[in-house]
Amino acid sequence: MNMSELIKTVAKEADLSEAKTKDVLMSAFDAIGDAASKGDDIAIPGFGKFSVKDRPERQGRNPATGEAMTIKASRSVGFKPAKGLKDKM
Repeated sequence: MNMSELIKTVAKEADLSEAKTKDVLMSAFDAIGDAASKGDDIAIPGFGKFSVKDRPERQGRNPATGEAMTIKASRSVGFKPAKGLKDKM
């Protein structure tokens, strides 16, 4: 499912225009992104939990040359589905 399909599906279910639905969805995604950028977890009951994970700096190897290299520390967002979502699969 891509963004336009999601918008059409939600608009139909919520009986809203596609433009209004797009605004609402983009606002929700922005709020999730803003919370994640602050390091906050985002829990959506029945759907799942987004959590920020810190990855420390570590040593790795360049696959082309085999040379040792340092991989910088980074942050990523993980997702753990709720039981309700797992049961649907």
